[in-house]
Amino acid sequence: MRQIRLSPLVSAILLTGCSGAAFAQLGTNLSVDLRSLSLGNAVTADPPGVNAVHFNPAGLTKIHGLQTEQQIIIANFDIGREFSVPAGYNVFGYSDDPLVCNDGPEVNSDLCTDFKDGPIRGDVEYVSLYVPILKKMVDLGEGMPVAAPTMGIAYNPPGSKATYATAVYAPLMAGFGAESGNPANYMGQQVALERITYLSPSVGYQVSDTLSIGGGVGMSYQAMGMKTDLRFPNELIGMLRMIDEVVCTPFKENSDIITDILLLGMCNAQEGMNPFGKFGQMQLGLEQSLSPSYNLGVLWEPTEDFSFGMVYQSSAKMRLKGKYHIDNARAPQEMIKGLMSSPTGQILAAILGFPNSVPSSESGLVSMDLEFPAHFQAGIKYKLLPDLQVNFDVGWTDYKAWDKFRFEFDRQISALKIAKLLSANVTDTSLALLLEFTSPWSWGIGFEYSATDRLKLRAGYEPRSSAIPDNKRNTMVPINNAQLFGLGVGYKFDADTDLDLSIGFLRSKDNIPANTSSLSNQTGVNNLLLNPYAGLNVKTDTKITILGLNYRTRW
Repeated sequence: MRQIRLSPLVSAILLTGCSGAAFAQLGTNLSVDLRSLSLGNAVTADPPGVNAVHFNPAGLTKIHGLQTEQQIIIANFDIGREFSVPAGYNVFGYSDDPLVCNDGPEVNSDLCTDFKDGPIRGDVEYVSLYVPILKKMVDLGEGMPVAAPTMGIAYNPPGSKATYATAVYAPLMAGFGAESGNPANYMGQQVALERITYLSPSVGYQVSDTLSIGGGVGMSYQAMGMKTDLRFPNELIGMLRMIDEVVCTPFKENSDIITDILLLGMCNAQEGMNPFGKFGQMQLGLEQSLSPSYNLGVLWEPTEDFSFGMVYQSSAKMRLKGKYHIDNARAPQEMIKGLMSSPTGQILAAILGFPNSVPSSESGLVSMDLEFPAHFQAGIKYKLLPDLQVNFDVGWTDYKAWDKFRFEFDRQISALKIAKLLSANVTDTSLALLLEFTSPWSWGIGFEYSATDRLKLRAGYEPRSSAIPDNKRNTMVPINNAQLFGLGVGYKFDADTDLDLSIGFLRSKDNIPANTSSLSNQTGVNNLLLNPYAGLNVKTDTKITILGLNYRTRW
């Protein structure tokens, strides 16, 4: 009975926390600089023009005079998700999940007699963005890519060893959604996460002919948004369904005070709890307008053929604030209503601290502390041949900073008043989610071939190790280990004008067997908050394509 009202708010907030964490890994450095993208982001020792403010501000000393850059980046998210039934599938003895079962209401059986053919598809259908002015997510329409224009400017005064710069770019941008009725909507019908650096005053200083240092401050906007359907196919919900169908059936039409007292009023509910039923819908938006961080870099160039670079990108500690809105389904409302109809049910509810009622909708303010993780990267540039250059980088990101997310509310929430009975990390006004992320090392390699004095050809590869533990994988963030491939062409029109054309392709496949992830598909009684696909096999196939053009001019 403690699962009676453990629904929309708790799980939806959990979803948002998970999306924020792992999306950072999904979209990092895909929309910052096109030349870097084509070189597998292995540019610490070979910083790319004005966008060196991000990758290594020491590289700004390579710029002379006044230089401006404008680039347009177009990205398309192709994310496939599928669900299938393993042998022996059931949740507390039930397998008639309409997501995978063809049985209609005329079939009076707790076990499905006709499963749908093949895996059930729940593919992403469109790209979505969180718009700061509107303070909400916006759908771009089916088949439409997302476009991100960026720009930067740098200036090296004549005879000065210092170069000053600032740039507008997007260190992180990802978002997608689906139409109502999509099977994957129980883990995010619409999701958006973005970090936009709108001001980045930076300086590079040439210490000697071979050594440069640099630093800068990034002022960024951070936002996350989500809209999701909610359900909880858990074994405790299955037990409540069994009570409703087996114990309560004889008393549905002829209950009396005695049965009400003995059965705690549970049988008075007009609609029973179903592990496969929709419990409601949640919408949530959080943002922070100013999120500062800093970058420090070193560039050492002892010869024309070799250089070494290091950069440290600090963490950014934020206090995101926003609003939530919940639409509750009838079943949890009726369950609490049933308890309140019985003297013994009222006593039990009072002892456990349950709310007296479940409203049809809930809304209010929510905030959370979020730390955008620190990152360290080092690399080399080496000319294998006079016309062939190789870049190699290794990096580390402190995703372990996302060990726990804590959400705080401006009022007591009925869902939390029940959830606190099940977890030491929950109070009437707060919720903590244990994520247990790791901090993996990564590497990237890139090649640049000077075909002519004007034409350069580039290729890069960056495998991205997952920071998500195996038992936390989910369809909200459809990525585990990923591979990023990049190709690019650079053309110099004259001594002062360059044009870069690049394409990047990120691919990730994940297989989550039934009962292996506590944020996706486990069925045990201890998985109370979030398992919308309990007992099912889950697979994801993510493809992100990035195409962009960079125009660079020196004045």
